Amino acid sequence: MSTDKRTTVTIGDQTFERGPQGATHQVATGDIPILTTQQGVPVSDDQNTEKAGARGPSLLEDFHFREKIFHFDHERIPERVVHARGYGAHGFFELTDSLSDYTTASVLGKIGKRVPAFVRFSTVAGARGSSDMVRDVRGFAVKLYTEEGNWDLVGNNMPVFFIQDAIKFPDMVHAVKEEPDSGFPQAQSAHDNFWDFASLSPETVHMLLWIMSDRAIPRSFRFMEGFGVHTFRLVNADGKSTYVKFHWKPKQGLQSVVWNEAVKINGADPDFHRRDLWDAINSGDFPEWELGVQLFDDAFADKFDFDILDATKLIPEELVPVRRIGRLVLNRMVDNFFAETEQVAFCTQNVVPGIAFTNDPLLQGRNFSYLDTQTKRLGGPNFTHLPINAPKCPFHNFQQDGHMAMHNPKGRANYEPNSWGMGPRENPQTGYKPYAEELNGRKTRERGELFADHYSQARQFYASQTSTEQTHIKDAFVFELSKCLTPAIRARVVAHLLNVDETLAQAVAEGLRLEKMPAPAPAARTPLTDLPASNPLSILKNGPKTFKGRKLGVLVTDGTDAELLAALMKAAETEGTTIELVAPAVGGVKTTDGKLIPAGQKIVGAPSVLYDAVVLLPSAEGAKLLTREATARDFVADAFAHAKFIGYGAEAKPLLAKGGITPEDMDDGIVPLKAVSDLQNFITLCRNLRFWDREARTQAV
Repeated sequence: MSTDKRTTVTIGDQTFERGPQGATHQVATGDIPILTTQQGVPVSDDQNTEKAGARGPSLLEDFHFREKIFHFDHERIPERVVHARGYGAHGFFELTDSLSDYTTASVLGKIGKRVPAFVRFSTVAGARGSSDMVRDVRGFAVKLYTEEGNWDLVGNNMPVFFIQDAIKFPDMVHAVKEEPDSGFPQAQSAHDNFWDFASLSPETVHMLLWIMSDRAIPRSFRFMEGFGVHTFRLVNADGKSTYVKFHWKPKQGLQSVVWNEAVKINGADPDFHRRDLWDAINSGDFPEWELGVQLFDDAFADKFDFDILDATKLIPEELVPVRRIGRLVLNRMVDNFFAETEQVAFCTQNVVPGIAFTNDPLLQGRNFSYLDTQTKRLGGPNFTHLPINAPKCPFHNFQQDGHMAMHNPKGRANYEPNSWGMGPRENPQTGYKPYAEELNGRKTRERGELFADHYSQARQFYASQTSTEQTHIKDAFVFELSKCLTPAIRARVVAHLLNVDETLAQAVAEGLRLEKMPAPAPAARTPLTDLPASNPLSILKNGPKTFKGRKLGVLVTDGTDAELLAALMKAAETEGTTIELVAPAVGGVKTTDGKLIPAGQKIVGAPSVLYDAVVLLPSAEGAKLLTREATARDFVADAFAHAKFIGYGAEAKPLLAKGGITPEDMDDGIVPLKAVSDLQNFITLCRNLRFWDREARTQAV
């Protein structure tokens, strides 16, 4: 693309060129060398893949993109470059509402049809040995073994992404990974490189709001949404296309943790999410999600304020409601972690007849990249022979040999056409056909015109949060940017936030103690200021209706009231809540009836961050003992600071006091348990998950 279409803009201390669709370009001048390919060919545009028209599909002849993504895909062996830390489980998908009018895909056609499924959840930035509870996007990759082949819906727990074009994926991941000179930080975005990249790439701003929200620190894989991110197509028997976005809606509601809690969980149990999924499935509490679809046509796409091919944008559910069409149930853990979870290979190009792609430039690049990545990571082209990756329907082809081949064509014919009457043949009736989209565009490195709006949906997302969630977003920006050593980077981020919400920007600036408020970053396209709030974008507006599937930590000692404890355990069982007893010794405690009750955890290894709510039921002597134990005091203090519901017996008051909870601090989230009749009321109260009114009183800076 010629530079005469570009304008010069300045964000904070940095000046660069901007293309007509909003992409930022840093251009070689003076002593700065020219970017080239590995063959030494100068690069004119490192922001956009080559396409057939600004909104057309990416072209295979784009050698710069191919070389860049090819090299990136081969940077790490043997673990994944991204999504290295993952955890998987088996289950099934069952269709509850037919889409046969929209697609020929059998898995979406017959109500009641069940197909096997495998799901891998993951973090993005960290290595395989990093911790679960980091601030990060969570991968939500689903493999459905259908009768027409494998369908991989490779998504995340957020519906948008950082970048608009796959050519920027290596840069984005390089920036968020540990800095190459120091080798740290691990599994964190709180460092200069990431925020330097983000502050110079306005297209990231919408995703920055998501990643700084509590969506990035989910309480459990079971309590988070999944999204296909991209716009796909459904194609019916007449060849008619309908656009579709895919959603996974958790049946147990949304839930996240708070940041201080996440930091402590990583120390107490770096396998927190893994253990949670393992315990839930093995106890018979099978996680379940509903598959939802947003269906829309070209008429909607043409009138939508944003480009449906832009992966940094979403379609609010108020504009296109999510239609629930099926359920995903995970009911079996893997037999061997390496053979299944580590060797499973997801590829976005794995679709079945009736599902097709759009020209989303990020999706187009992923379709190329994933196959290449899996081939490298798993040692060669035969990774599809591994049981976890192999289709469960019949499959036949003439592919042969290669590293670790487990089956080859039988007989004489290893090619087609052949006259030996051997081997498989194509089928024009049932075989996969691409959507017959008409294309007419010049070769170019551009983006669709509407891609240039970088701030409007970020504004909408922020406006859709509760005041509690908005505070968490502000705190996350302040924390992350406080880890940046370069003041100019902090200022550039605030310059972008001024285009999102002035109050947010001002609060972040104050939290960083910026000496001077920067000017707003120049917007490539004037942001829309009248987009309405969307309730589905909030976690707290979409929480659970019960305390089912949650975990209650109960602090007990010798002399704990046996009747009260038994009644609490019964009330929790009725609700579907897991109880774990925390005691001075893991061997257990003797209650007032003289029975020895085994404990699940010793107090020094079971901080309250591991539980959704806590109950304190020590005896008078037990409370006296625990007031001298620092971890017991922390158990109480952290539960209070994290706005959790706290139930307590009559003898626990000294422990509350030692935990820093004064009579003035007692609120409606701290509940006395004087009699058996109080227990069900407490469990019912816990359905709210947190007593958020307390949080403002526990934060001063």
